[in-house]
Amino acid sequence: MTPASPLPIGAILFDWAGTTIDHGSRAPVEVFVEVFRRADVPITTAEARGPMGMAKREHIAAILAVPRVAEAWQSRFGQAATEADIDRLYADFLPLQKEVLARHSDVIPGIPEVVAECRRRGIRIGSSTGYTRALMEVVAPIARAQGFDPEVILCADDTPKGRPAPWMIFRAAEALDVFPMSRVVIVDDTVPGIEAGRNAGTWTVAITRTGNALGLSLDEVAQLDPADLSSRLRAAEATFGKAGAHAVIESVADLLPVLDTFAKGDPIRS
Repeated sequence: MTPASPLPIGAILFDWAGTTIDHGSRAPVEVFVEVFRRADVPITTAEARGPMGMAKREHIAAILAVPRVAEAWQSRFGQAATEADIDRLYADFLPLQKEVLARHSDVIPGIPEVVAECRRRGIRIGSSTGYTRALMEVVAPIARAQGFDPEVILCADDTPKGRPAPWMIFRAAEALDVFPMSRVVIVDDTVPGIEAGRNAGTWTVAITRTGNALGLSLDEVAQLDPADLSSRLRAAEATFGKAGAHAVIESVADLLPVLDTFAKGDPIRS
């Protein structure tokens, strides 16, 4: 569904890791891999990235539901993972993630300039994240010092359910006093984030090159063969298209022309 009517865009809600900070969304992946290694059930980077965008406890549960991981857990412990196991892994995850975040909270190039132009246009800036409030206490000051300081930050533990449920989006829109939801744009680098925007009735913009879909640092992207990079970006675009993104761009730095299109009521994709 395309948001109705060509009303002026009133707010943009940005995701954090992979969208506005942490090029390649590496911090959470690093920690998920380490937590499962410590549990003696190693997982791959791809398995760690699969549920990205969800609240972190739900993310752990989703990894444990992956058939290969579920089989490995059963083999190691003689039974399927329980809710208590999920709680234990999550308890291990939180302090380790807090340690890692300080190394992975750099603002992605182009973000401050785009946000400044959006504010000049009268668009309010909010955000949502799969991180908890305690984790954002580490991230937000680092980002603020580098020029990204949204008015509102909604965290995974602020609402009963994280993405793809729309509750963080609704809470952020309420805090910014922007409605109807057709005046809100969601910018995210994960499928659950795009699905949350669709569930909320907002415009949705998916990010490929800087985010979880590619999963590479700025330096790693620069070293990638151009043909390989192009192929990976096309695959990511196709994935987000299936998820219902109204537009797919490589970076938030490319956002302004998309906003101009949305302001006319025209989706880039239906």
